[in-house]
Amino acid sequence: MELHSDFGARVVIHTDQLAWQPSPMKGVDRRMLDRIGAEVARATTIVRYAPGSSFSAHTHTGGEEFIVLDGVFQDEHGDYPAGTYVRNPPTSAHTPGSAPGCTIFVKLWQFDLNDRTQFRKTMADELSAPVDGVATALLHKDDREVVTYCQLAPGAVLTSDAAGGIELLMIDGAATVDDLILEKNAWLRLPDGDALVLTAGQNGAKIWVKSGHLRHAKAPAV
Repeated sequence: MELHSDFGARVVIHTDQLAWQPSPMKGVDRRMLDRIGAEVARATTIVRYAPGSSFSAHTHTGGEEFIVLDGVFQDEHGDYPAGTYVRNPPTSAHTPGSAPGCTIFVKLWQFDLNDRTQFRKTMADELSAPVDGVATALLHKDDREVVTYCQLAPGAVLTSDAAGGIELLMIDGAATVDDLILEKNAWLRLPDGDALVLTAGQNGAKIWVKSGHLRHAKAPAV
């Protein structure tokens, strides 16, 4: 399966307008944003766990990165409330689920296969003092990518001309990019060479941003 697999094209998806699709596990549904592959795929997805649902134990051969958007995600390593950012590198394993239910934004098979750095962070705890209305948290940085979380005051402007493409998810609030209005849960992917100029709306904005990674996009090595 290929979905939005042309990484030289701009893509914007208002994810709340997508229908939920069932996954192979009962009670776990998803909204696919981009994908190369079948069930084993380089994929960016929003996943919803119904209360009491779970996935069977599995190993992330290509790594897993996710943000908890609402509820509480759980596995044998602990509970992950909304606002948590997690990186589970290649070869890591767990049995995910959620007793109360949750929604996560998850990216699979997008790691350096030699990466073994595993961590979880509460994104808001990492924020710096605001500069021109923009508070930034550096969540992860390596030779392939930079991952940040930003909180913007009303009317504040976030800019980036990072090489290798830019991707963002609106965690809360609203913003404009060119003539696009991005509201909560909107997802935007800009190709290598496109600059980001984003202006927060009247209630500000909370945004997860990744850059540099699109030049490494390819199908899983299976």
